[in-house]
Amino acid sequence: MLDVIRKRRSIRAFLKKDVEDKKLNEVLKAAMFAPTSWGTRAWEFVVVKDPVTKKKLSEATAHSRFVKDAPVVVVICYNIKAGRRFCEDSSIAAEHIHLEAINQGLASCFVQVAQAGEPQGSAEPFVIGLLRIPDHLRVQCMMPLGYAKRELKEHNDREFDTRKVHNERF
Repeated sequence: MLDVIRKRRSIRAFLKKDVEDKKLNEVLKAAMFAPTSWGTRAWEFVVVKDPVTKKKLSEATAHSRFVKDAPVVVVICYNIKAGRRFCEDSSIAAEHIHLEAINQGLASCFVQVAQAGEPQGSAEPFVIGLLRIPDHLRVQCMMPLGYAKRELKEHNDREFDTRKVHNERF
């Protein structure tokens, strides 16, 4: 597992190459295997491939401009009527997407939507309106997926900082 974790990087530039359905399904399967508070499995996923919709999603925040160039964007939603840990459960699903994307030879990046702190306000209402997401769902993030345009630099053991590990007490 550390081999996959070492390769995980936030990638914002993608090749113009489609993501195979089999690989996308494995990524979505990994997201659905993510743990949730009380086993609620309250997340929902919107898969966006349409270029016009991706272009609009790229306008959601000042930091999402690159989203339009990803072959696929997975929008992670959360049913607030079914679950209690919106941020935590959604973020764990996003990390599962990150890791399985790497495992499939793909790349991704976490693009914050909820409480993104944009000058014009949260990006969440914009994404909800664009994708016609029902009122009982929140949107945590977008996960653009594709083949990385550049080779990924792997993490190495020099990044393991024992000064950040505290045994028993701080």
